[in-house]
Amino acid sequence: HLQVVESGGGSVQAGGSLRLSCVASEQIYGSYYMGWFRQAPGKERETVAFIDSDGSTRYSDLVKGRFTISKDNTKKILYLQMNSLKPEDTAMYYCTARVFYCSGAACCGERDKSNCIWGQGTQVAVSS
Repeated sequence: HLQVVESGGGSVQAGGSLRLSCVASEQIYGSYYMGWFRQAPGKERETVAFIDSDGSTRYSDLVKGRFTISKDNTKKILYLQMNSLKPEDTAMYYCTARVFYCSGAACCGERDKSNCIWGQGTQVAVSS
């Protein structure tokens, strides 16, 4: 069964930290592309960070230097460490994976999202 399940969201004050986790089924963990998106109320879903097909990590300019994406290959978990959180980071955060080859920022974006596996999301709320 192909699925990803997120956890780790919560409510924190500005400047705080959270670590999101995404447990992926065996068939997904080796995907070419795995990443995190977020969607705030009234806004479009946007890329936060991803691990590209060549293993490189990429970040949105909005989170660069504050967030870190990583994988634990033993546990088959994708993480998003979020530090120095800001109220504008408040959103539902989604883990996604693309089993078939894809490379670059367009993967799992608006035109490609149907080719990706999505979790149910985990809510992050940052208060000022």
